[in-house]
Amino acid sequence: MTEEPTTSTSPPETPAKTGPEVIAAYLKHLPQSPGVYRMLDVAGEVIYVGKARSLRARVSNYARLQGHTNRIARMVLATASMEFVTVGTEAEALLLEANLIKRFRPRFNVLMRDDKSFPYILICRDHPAPAVMKHRGARNRKGDYFGPFASAGAVDRTVNMLQRAFLLRSCSDSVYESRTRPCLLHQIKRCSAPCTGEIGLDDYNVLVNEAERFLSGGSQSVRRMYQELMQEAADKLEFETAASYRNRLWALAHVTADQSINPEGVEEADVFAAYQDGGQTCIQVFFFRTGQNWGNRAYYPKADRSLNVEDVLDSFIAQFYDDKPVPRLVLLSHDIPNRDLLAEALSTKAERKVEIRVPSRGTKSTIVEHALANAREALGRKLAESSSQARLLEGIAERFGLSSVPRRIEVFDNSHTAGTNAVGAMIVAGPEGFVKGQYRKFNIKSPDTTPGDDYAMMREVLTRRFKRIAEAEVIDEIQSEAAEIAADATGGPLSPVVVAEDDAAEEQAFPDRPDLVLIDGGLGQLSVAREVLAGFGLHDIALIGVAKGPDRDAGREHFHLPNRERPIMLEAKDPVLYFIQRLRDEAHRFAIGTHRAKRAKSLGANPLDEIEGIGPTRKRALLTHFGSAKAVSRAGVEDLKAVEGISADMAKKIYDFFHERAG
Repeated sequence: MTEEPTTSTSPPETPAKTGPEVIAAYLKHLPQSPGVYRMLDVAGEVIYVGKARSLRARVSNYARLQGHTNRIARMVLATASMEFVTVGTEAEALLLEANLIKRFRPRFNVLMRDDKSFPYILICRDHPAPAVMKHRGARNRKGDYFGPFASAGAVDRTVNMLQRAFLLRSCSDSVYESRTRPCLLHQIKRCSAPCTGEIGLDDYNVLVNEAERFLSGGSQSVRRMYQELMQEAADKLEFETAASYRNRLWALAHVTADQSINPEGVEEADVFAAYQDGGQTCIQVFFFRTGQNWGNRAYYPKADRSLNVEDVLDSFIAQFYDDKPVPRLVLLSHDIPNRDLLAEALSTKAERKVEIRVPSRGTKSTIVEHALANAREALGRKLAESSSQARLLEGIAERFGLSSVPRRIEVFDNSHTAGTNAVGAMIVAGPEGFVKGQYRKFNIKSPDTTPGDDYAMMREVLTRRFKRIAEAEVIDEIQSEAAEIAADATGGPLSPVVVAEDDAAEEQAFPDRPDLVLIDGGLGQLSVAREVLAGFGLHDIALIGVAKGPDRDAGREHFHLPNRERPIMLEAKDPVLYFIQRLRDEAHRFAIGTHRAKRAKSLGANPLDEIEGIGPTRKRALLTHFGSAKAVSRAGVEDLKAVEGISADMAKKIYDFFHERAG
């Protein structure tokens, strides 16, 4: 019997090699073909993803340290290994690059932030009386999708208009089937009530088709049709019918009046306008579909301060369309380096021609100028908010005697119901406000944690969080040593000016570890946090326990600090007190929301879903036959076989599932 080799878990005595030498070693094996490369650090984390027309030519540029910007020089020094993917064309490389950047989020790339999916309007086609509704996510339901819209509010307003203009239902299918009389929406003339036969299905589907025509760009023809029908009804003295058409015309006019720009000659386009100031970039994206403005959204991509606005916009657009439909026209405020290549890549993705333009005059130029003004104003507001936030952070340092102004604050809270569905929550705040992309949820799952024990739950959450930080700091030390060795091997460290600029750039980056931790609780919770941090050697992280005042009154909070016997209180009108209350309330909101979602999921769980081979049809048949999953679990094999669609083998599988579980 061969003995298996053992592996050591302790750090290597000699740091792994990094820098130009490591990169140069790949050159002899690289092709001249297009592809995508990934740079990895000593921990195996992807730190940069790039594309190339020729992999060998591009990578050879990194095999020397001289002649790079500070950002590239730091990236090269941190590189311990590389990975490559070859593709057929440079356009394919661009699309793959964008996909990998969004997947790995490397720290040296321009990164999209707040990349939530866009909402659409869905007119369902899997029911005799189609419903109109808001939709996010995968388009796996049969029907017609219209969008994207910039926000849920824009969708809600349009759905509301469709209800008023076309009297379409918005209820779920189960509610539709259970109605015995018209609902309130019918009474206020927002639904034609096909559920109870107030309108025939044929007539209702005429309304559905008219709504689709409107959303597909036929708003003017639909309006003319209603004008003619209104006049025709008035001529016949059918004034009630004429009034209904008049109300629909008002609703259609309302939705177009709500939109700030409805340009002629722009049927389908996305508009990107970028503005830079104070080392930050704001990109406003406007959506135009069927000649209508469907809203806009502001983005603040994470990018190195040395990158100009064209480079940031270039990388942003490629990532933006990684998982979104591409319009026929893309309008930009700035010309970007890869405009032709990006147009080719997006055309390949959309399987039709996509045009990317930087208009200089006419209607399209006016649209871009409007978007640019919005980007400038939005960035101005964000910088002003950051300034106010900075003063609040300075106030925290002053009130609690911290050694420095905190740049990253983490707030922890737990939530459970009598010990069940327990979760922990962490929210993050910094100079720019809440950093929602770094919020974390923790399912309380340790067998050593007693249900309902708040101290034990907090210990588990904090241990899981700070163990990761402690491990990352060990890796950073190894990486730093490796970078120093690489720098020495290539002629010494960078010049003092470059090092100073690098430090300034690092200072601007949002830290991964907190400077201050707020615990929702008193001395007991604070003691738990102190023990956990001390166990990982994290003595430089400040801790504050926030205990509710008498009768749980907001404004009378007691703040417990380590090594201080008596808690402190802040003045009732102190802005810092309001700020901490906001932080605590946000953590509480996030913890409660996480707990409710988990509880709802557990309540809605059905053991039949765990049985292989039981899909929606068989599940419905079993529940219809027996009435509940509990009744199914008590049924014998012969009873199960009597259900339509349940074979003898399946009946045996269901029976064994419940009885093996019981045993």
